Amino acid sequence: MDIKSKQASTPSFYKTRNTLLVGSNLSHSFDYKLFDDITLSIKERESIAIVGVSGSGKSTLLHILATLLEPQEGRVIYNQNYLYTLSDEELLEVRRKDMGIIFQSHYLFKGFSVRENLEISSILSGNSLDIQLLKDLNIDETLDQNIGDLSGGQQQRVSIARVLMKKPKLIFADELTGNLDKQTAHEVMDVMHRYVRDHNAGLFIVTHDEDVAASCENIYRLENKRLRPIIL
Repeated sequence: MDIKSKQASTPSFYKTRNTLLVGSNLSHSFDYKLFDDITLSIKERESIAIVGVSGSGKSTLLHILATLLEPQEGRVIYNQNYLYTLSDEELLEVRRKDMGIIFQSHYLFKGFSVRENLEISSILSGNSLDIQLLKDLNIDETLDQNIGDLSGGQQQRVSIARVLMKKPKLIFADELTGNLDKQTAHEVMDVMHRYVRDHNAGLFIVTHDEDVAASCENIYRLENKRLRPIIL
């Protein structure tokens, strides 16, 4: 990689010791302008929740920060490089090694067991199965069950375990608890926050669940094309 050509002239706040990623002056439109000139950072041990009505651009913002969609305007900076100036191979390497992305649709291998789904992640990341994590998510007794035999909530927890076993530095989650009852959602968020603290990671979620959002350190509402900090 030609570091010099891709190295960012970063905003001053990126140089703060514990900043992991910066989205700078981000704007994006589809049929209409979703958001305009948004700047935010994700720091070590920080959890950020984005709330807002459907269609406000929450998921689009997540996709941009998570390397899945290049912004029409603005920059995403990680490791002092502009992410969207990297080659596809370099971007894939960042996504595979440093980022974990959890979707509301689980994207699990339906014909495989829970163990096989998790082992695929283990092989790709070089990390072994984390039995304590599986216990914390209350799926340790499902290892030999077929994915198709699990409830939606169990499948969601398997997808969460699959991501966390990669040991990512940044976790992006779209409606993380959408398939979970309130008690299980609370337990899952405890696991997520503990991971963020223990691994100096960052968590960025979009959600309609204000209880989930309230568990995060910083909460923003995306409305009228802007991010506004709120307290829940």
